[in-house]
Amino acid sequence: MDVVDGDDRLKKELGVSRRSRAMDDRKVTERRDVSDDDRLEMFRQQLFNDALPDLPDIPGYHVCWLTTTNPRDPIHRRMQLGYEPVKPEEVPGMEYASVKTGEWAGFIGVNEMLAFKLPLSLYQRFMQEAHHDAPLREEEKLSAAADLMREQAQRAGTTIYEGDGMADMRDEAPVRGVFS
Repeated sequence: MDVVDGDDRLKKELGVSRRSRAMDDRKVTERRDVSDDDRLEMFRQQLFNDALPDLPDIPGYHVCWLTTTNPRDPIHRRMQLGYEPVKPEEVPGMEYASVKTGEWAGFIGVNEMLAFKLPLSLYQRFMQEAHHDAPLREEEKLSAAADLMREQAQRAGTTIYEGDGMADMRDEAPVRGVFS
């Protein structure tokens, strides 16, 4: 058997099995797995690794970044809802981020993201609907369906046991959301 370049793991002969690389690798002397604390720290770092600059507050408006690439949430739809593009003169210091060419030239943008603003009164109403009123209506539907099933079970001479979640949902009075 011939040895190639002084390494006896490499052989020129066909059909002769080579030694396993695992046999030659050094032993691991320290733990290399990632702890939950390490993962938590990585997660924290991701939260603060911003790709987009923070938009300064504009009095009376909620400001946000909107994407131009989501066909299910197009910019023109947001504009119909009352969103307005932010102009560089509205936020001094953001001139560097103004789009130079294309449909959105003259507005603040980074890659496919555009800065938009929405009057706070409308923002409050949208958030109230999305995060309070709509979920409350869903809870009411669930409660009505559970009541119907309980009534049907009683008529049939059986019992339905509800979990704590249904009782909590019925007992706790919803509080109006506060959004900023």
